[in-house]
Amino acid sequence: MSSNHCSTCRHFLTLQDLTVSELKYILVRAKELKALRNTGKPYESLRNRTLAMLFEKSSTRTRVSFEAGMTQLGGHALFLSSKDTQLGRGEPIEDSARVLSRMVDCIMIRTFEHQVLERFAAHSQVPVINGLTDWAHPCQLLADLQTWQEHQGNIQGRTALWVGDGNNVCNSYIYAACMLDFQLRVSCPKGYEPDANLLELASERCVIIRDPLEAASNVDLVVTDVWASMGQEAEQVARRKVFAEYQVNESVMAQANPNALFMHCLPAHRGEEVTAAVLDGPNSVVWDEAENRLHSQKALLEFLLCS
Repeated sequence: MSSNHCSTCRHFLTLQDLTVSELKYILVRAKELKALRNTGKPYESLRNRTLAMLFEKSSTRTRVSFEAGMTQLGGHALFLSSKDTQLGRGEPIEDSARVLSRMVDCIMIRTFEHQVLERFAAHSQVPVINGLTDWAHPCQLLADLQTWQEHQGNIQGRTALWVGDGNNVCNSYIYAACMLDFQLRVSCPKGYEPDANLLELASERCVIIRDPLEAASNVDLVVTDVWASMGQEAEQVARRKVFAEYQVNESVMAQANPNALFMHCLPAHRGEEVTAAVLDGPNSVVWDEAENRLHSQKALLEFLLCS
């Protein structure tokens, strides 16, 4: 769905904007940057660089990880909500992209429509990063993949299970399965499948299994997300009924491998898509996963700005 529109810069709109070797490099670099930060030694590879962060959707992890990451690498991050910019008052996306990209070194956008992101990137002179759209959440996948590798080593040939809505994060998991050669099972209600074209492209890597208990058999990783994402609040009551059978609970985790990991991009609704016993239990690595947004995005920023 995306491509690099400017000859002098790289964009990161989906995982497929990277080659497999580039994705693997970023994951290795994220591990190195995490270790470096834990030594306490200053490291400023992005000194005097500025990241503009455009938020049409609210955020905790995306904002803090990008802002802290730029600071730790010696740069600066500007937080811009739709209320703070002319975008919120109707300035064409193309014009905003032309202006902003003359003033900053990189732009991160968290918005609703993926097409908005693509239009912005097409008119930007600097790298544009997808901080989340309704179609994809590739930054989350960088953190998830880093966390999975930290805990289980080489993930090639392993099996992950996505439980719940076939949403933007699920779409990004399908890309990841194809690129890093793992199997992905998706357990979702009828009508809530991930993108049909993506499923077809990934038919050798991805399969739909309706029953979560059956789908969880011998998997290495179980992942879920909230039943109603931002912008779907009006559907919350209806979705609660539809997804009632798609909760990650102790019974689901009992079907998985004993050392299987549990992940959730957060914020989580304990008692809905996941039980408190699983989220706070021994298989859960959600706090490592959340922290790794910082390290993997620092690696991404370095790759886009210093390569």
